[in-house]
Amino acid sequence: MKILSLNVWGGMLHAPLLDYLATADADVYCLQEVPRAIGSRSDWLTYRDGAVELQQRANLYGEIAEILSGHDGFFAPTARGELMDGERPCHQEFGLATFIRQDMSVIGQALDFVHGTFSPHGFGAHPRARNAHAFRLYDYQADRALTVAQFHGLRELDGKGDTPARAYQADALASLIGGLHRDGEGLVLCGDFNVLPDSATFTTLGRLGLTDLVTTRGFTDTRTSVYTKSGRYADYMLVNDALRVETFSVVETPEVSDHRPLLLTIG
Repeated sequence: MKILSLNVWGGMLHAPLLDYLATADADVYCLQEVPRAIGSRSDWLTYRDGAVELQQRANLYGEIAEILSGHDGFFAPTARGELMDGERPCHQEFGLATFIRQDMSVIGQALDFVHGTFSPHGFGAHPRARNAHAFRLYDYQADRALTVAQFHGLRELDGKGDTPARAYQADALASLIGGLHRDGEGLVLCGDFNVLPDSATFTTLGRLGLTDLVTTRGFTDTRTSVYTKSGRYADYMLVNDALRVETFSVVETPEVSDHRPLLLTIG
C-alpha cells in the first residue's frame, strides 16, 4: 500500500504537479493547500493578502479528481474567500483533499478543526483556521484495517516554534485521531505540520504510538529549490509499530511544489 503526502502550493507548478500525481500510483493521496472554485471562468485566479499578490489555480481539486478517476475524492475546506477572476470577484474554497483508491473501503471518518473554525466569508486574519481529516480504511489486499490521517499545521507569522496555540492543536489532533483509530491497527499521520523537529507536537503524538520517518531516517530537507527561506523542515510522515515500512522517501525530483512529496510504502 502506497501513501503520498504533499502540500500542492495551490497548484502554482500546475503542469508538473498534475503529471506527477497521475504517475505516482499511490493508493492514498493526502494533499494540503488545495483550492476549489466551482464558479470560475478562468483557469487561474489572483489572490491578494496585503502586499502579497499571486496566481492560484482556480479549481485544482476538480483537475486532480479528473486525473485520479479511479480514486474517491474527499474535500475538506478551512475557508471560503474572494479572489479575482480577471476584474470579476470569484469565491474559492481552500483546504485538504484526500483521494483513496476505489478498491479500498472507507469504514470510518473523523473530520474537525484543530485550530479555529470554518470561515465562510473570507480567509480571515492570521493565524488562520486549520483542520484535520482521518480515514479508517479496509485494505482488502492486505486483509486489514488501518487509519490514515492528514492535516495542515497552524502557520504563525513569527515562525515555527512551540506556542500555546500549537499545543492546543496537537492535543486536538491526537483526540480526533484517537477517537477513530482502533488498538492494534496500523496508523499513519502525514502533512505539512509547520513545526520544527524538536517541537512538543511530536511528544503529544507519541502518545498515540507514532514515530516520525523524516527525522529518524536522516532526511533534513522537505522543501524544494523554489522555497528560498531558511528552515527546511515542514512536512512529516508518522507511523505506528503495527505497520511494516517497506520504503519511505522524501522525493527530490520532479519539483512540483515548494514542498517535496513524502512517499511511503507499507507491507
